[in-house]
Amino acid sequence: MTAELPPRPDPRKRLGDTMQAWLTWLGPSRLALSALSVVIVAAGVAWLVRTPAPPTEAGLPFAGTGATVPVVPTLPPPVTLPASPSSAVGPVIVHVAGSVLAPGVYELDAEDRVHAAIAAAGGPTSTADLNGLNLASAVVDGQRIYVPEVGEVDPSTVPSGGIVDRSEQTAGDSGPLVSGPIDLNTATEAELETLRGVGPATASAIVEDRERHGPFASVADLERVPGIGPAKLAAIADLVSV
Repeated sequence: MTAELPPRPDPRKRLGDTMQAWLTWLGPSRLALSALSVVIVAAGVAWLVRTPAPPTEAGLPFAGTGATVPVVPTLPPPVTLPASPSSAVGPVIVHVAGSVLAPGVYELDAEDRVHAAIAAAGGPTSTADLNGLNLASAVVDGQRIYVPEVGEVDPSTVPSGGIVDRSEQTAGDSGPLVSGPIDLNTATEAELETLRGVGPATASAIVEDRERHGPFASVADLERVPGIGPAKLAAIADLVSV
């Protein structure tokens, strides 16, 4: 049988009597159950509204404002080298004289050769001797190109000894002969070119060797010059001195 509950309290009674009546009506078991329910509800609410734990990254240390920032080196701007003077291209002025149809001053391209300069002057005359010229050499600004006649050389290249009669020249040699020996230690390239078998390249090599290694001690020292062997030395040995 179900135990009979006491009658509900009359709400018209005093508050103290009403509360006492409610406590009596609930009984100790209901009161404890109600209190436990309140605690459980309060715990659930507290768990729901709790502040979430900070993420793992939040626990890592932060670099302070004084932390050193690595400096990336700045490369210098590229250096533009000036153009080499030898690579400059422009007109050159040359003087063509001697046995040409129209001697005079002419403007040529920097890459032109001696034969182009002679052609600009109308070409050689019928008595011109081109064998003593290097027609393939490049022209240089301010250069004087002299075309001799047969049996003649450029007067500006003749040494103080003068010109020997061309009839004394051996067959097969086209270069002019000179009287008197040429001093190897003082002669210019133009004077050296008057020697039999000595062209512009060899004359330039003789002067360059003299400037680099000092004066020649003897005529035999010519063999140290590139392009001069025993045969060529024997051909000019009587025409030079030191």
